[in-house]
Amino acid sequence: MMLHIAELADKVRAGTRVSADEALALYRHAPTSLLGRLADGIRARRHPDRLVTYIIDRNVNYTNVCVAKCNFCAFYRDVGSPDGYVLGFEELFRKIDETIAVGGVQVLMQGGHNPDLPLPWYEDLFRAIKSRYPDFKLHALSPPEVIHISRLSQLPVPVVIERLIAAGLDSIPGGGAEILVDRVRKALHCYGKATADEWLDVMRHAHRAGLRTTATMMYGTVETDQERLEHLLRLRALQDETGGFTAFITWSYQPDHTELAGSEATAIDYLRTLAIARIVLDNFDNLQASWVTQGGKVGQLSLAFGANDMGSVMIEENVVRAAGAAYCMDEVEIVRNIEDAGFAAKRRNMHYGILGGPMFRERDVPRMLELATAREDGDTSVPAELRLYPARSRSGKETRHQ
Repeated sequence: MMLHIAELADKVRAGTRVSADEALALYRHAPTSLLGRLADGIRARRHPDRLVTYIIDRNVNYTNVCVAKCNFCAFYRDVGSPDGYVLGFEELFRKIDETIAVGGVQVLMQGGHNPDLPLPWYEDLFRAIKSRYPDFKLHALSPPEVIHISRLSQLPVPVVIERLIAAGLDSIPGGGAEILVDRVRKALHCYGKATADEWLDVMRHAHRAGLRTTATMMYGTVETDQERLEHLLRLRALQDETGGFTAFITWSYQPDHTELAGSEATAIDYLRTLAIARIVLDNFDNLQASWVTQGGKVGQLSLAFGANDMGSVMIEENVVRAAGAAYCMDEVEIVRNIEDAGFAAKRRNMHYGILGGPMFRERDVPRMLELATAREDGDTSVPAELRLYPARSRSGKETRHQ
């Protein structure tokens, strides 16, 4: 077996694409140090300038009300729950103002599948943001959210994407992928929100419409290692077809406070998974480190296992926090981790265009020692503008009537 692994390692070093069986053999049997060296070699060939990038943006979850009920999610609340919320336009404007104040260039906006938010709500929100902040970017609505809006509006996915682009959508994040294998999706209760084919098809339509997107993988629930590889291979095939993905991000399932429960995968498992992704995804330029689930030091170590990007400063996070993870790194910490690993740190945009050096070295930026949340505890306010949009649920109708 070790001779076979040595031959596969030579194949990777030569830049030759690995097959499904070859990738699985490496994932199962290659020493972690070897996987790291192979992934780092690919990173060095793709990014010989030794730059590691990051983006200053804000991760905003505009609603936690969701009908999908994925059993791995600790964030969602049922329709009518007293803990459910929808952020108002003015609340979102304040979050954008705070983001711009620390050098932010976009908002990553995702939320639950709320039956009381129709397509015009999203269109009006996006137009309002673009009217007020013309150069600010909207990286918003994962494929399952697009599918949810399509079902609510009874419009085909390409039409929904076209309308969202017209309203100001700039790019689509890769959330909701979990594992792109339907056996796994059924076990996680997320098959109903999007099958593997449906998730990929939203991205295909987005790429055809001219949008760039990211791709993700949440591992460590009920999937096999072979199914993790199947996920990566399906992403690779779509990237061959469209070339529309800018980056790949993987993270471990966070089990606390979830229905599924269980235990979290180890940091070694994370590094091995990141490295095999760098080897398999030979048509992806960028891999992000998931410091938000792994912490700053494993995030830093990711730069030796294939990652060339430290992801987002985030500013705000709600979903992973609900499942027990509460890591925080502001720009100062991210840059320190990058530079201590021997790289130069550069700010970027979603398309991986370089925007410059660290913002805190150009102007005074307040330190951020913990991530913000969607709302302050106890805030149960209902946005006034919701009355302008028809609700579908009984509780939504009652609230708007009041």
